[in-house]
Amino acid sequence: MLQISSPMLAALIAFGLAVLAGPGTIYYLRRLKFGQQVRSDGPKTHLKKAGTPSMGGVLILLALAVAVVLTSSMGRDVSIALLATLGYGVIGLLDDGLKIIAKRSLGLRARDKLVGQIGIALLISLFALSQDGLNTSLIVPFVKTSIELHPVVFVIFNILVMVAASNAVNITDGLDGLAAGTTATAALAFAILAWLSGSHDLAVFFAAVAGACLGFAWFNAHPAQVFMGDTGSLGLGAALAAGAILTGTTLFLPIIGGLFVVETLSVIIQVAYFRLTKGKRVFRMAPLHHHFELGGWSETTVMIRFWLLGLVCAAVGLLGAL
Repeated sequence: MLQISSPMLAALIAFGLAVLAGPGTIYYLRRLKFGQQVRSDGPKTHLKKAGTPSMGGVLILLALAVAVVLTSSMGRDVSIALLATLGYGVIGLLDDGLKIIAKRSLGLRARDKLVGQIGIALLISLFALSQDGLNTSLIVPFVKTSIELHPVVFVIFNILVMVAASNAVNITDGLDGLAAGTTATAALAFAILAWLSGSHDLAVFFAAVAGACLGFAWFNAHPAQVFMGDTGSLGLGAALAAGAILTGTTLFLPIIGGLFVVETLSVIIQVAYFRLTKGKRVFRMAPLHHHFELGGWSETTVMIRFWLLGLVCAAVGLLGAL
């Protein structure tokens, strides 16, 4: 049986690998001219970030994968979670590649990206469902009860959760250090939930996610030397979703990941209001972090305050398990 030291070791290995491999990865991304294409309709202060190496998510995914392989028993659940993470990372890699090769700020068409996300989520869900002993129930926060899902509902629900979570982290990834820090916080909270529920392998997985994110943040802190790109954000969102699904804690995801929910809602509200009012806006710019940037907050101030909000959300989510 895995010991309590295993998640700690996984986090340390993932962090160490990311920090050690970071300089070399950034160097080669620069040599390959894998620079970020900045959207012209974004904050003007971000235009100076053009050319900063992107696709740095490969650093996160490799660090967490190696850490998981070295410190977990690679049982069914952790294998499924890792496959989901890497699968969504590949979609992000293709998206980032198109942005760089085609010199476009938008890579894959939204429809193509969505088809890929749904396809991988479906395959992962069906594979998970085919395994003996899989728990298809959901723990309800603060109530200490669970809901049993029909297998078909389980698959459909999983697809919605994985697509939503991956896109939510992707939307949040708009400021230096923001997505890496908030994902690390959420992953640590889920590591605690997984350990308390007896899912020790998945506690290791979540700890490795947190460690890899913090190692990446070493280079992604403002001013960022590298961006994770969709390779990292889509993969990390899938990691949180897959791990939550396999531990039966999916209903904790919108609480622990409350910041991701708020960021996503700000985009939905902005787009809906813009269309309904034919051009009016609720926020100065969406996602929400840009609203505060344009309101005069520095990028670092927004990042730190959003990190703190992420910590509060994680704490509330953990209270729901007591």
